[in-house]
Amino acid sequence: MLQKSEEEWKKELTPEQFDVLRKKGTERAGTGKYLKNKETGIYTCAACDHPVFISTTKYESGSGWPSFTAPYSGDSVKVLMDRSHGMVREEIVCANCGSHLGHKFPDGPKDQGGERYCINSVSIDFKKEEE
Repeated sequence: MLQKSEEEWKKELTPEQFDVLRKKGTERAGTGKYLKNKETGIYTCAACDHPVFISTTKYESGSGWPSFTAPYSGDSVKVLMDRSHGMVREEIVCANCGSHLGHKFPDGPKDQGGERYCINSVSIDFKKEEE
């Protein structure tokens, strides 16, 4: 797993990326640059470029954040218990660098496994598929 000091992360990431990826913050609903993205390609961790989601699993959940039904692969993200803010949720982090990506909820499309990976746009980058 990629390891860097918080000072190294702070130098490499924008203030908003640092807040979300390293301090487990969130972007405001409806503001993310990838919320409406419909292009074909791969979403990578904005901190380390590790593939985390693919466009074929992205869908419009109405939540205000990009949503996916599954990660890129079985080992691209890790699920951790998040007991912050008086709630119990499943946090999604990058399996390569441990950066916070978002949360997983059990209210996704039933015909696709029933899971919703609710991801902050600021925590991911997009690589468009070559035509």
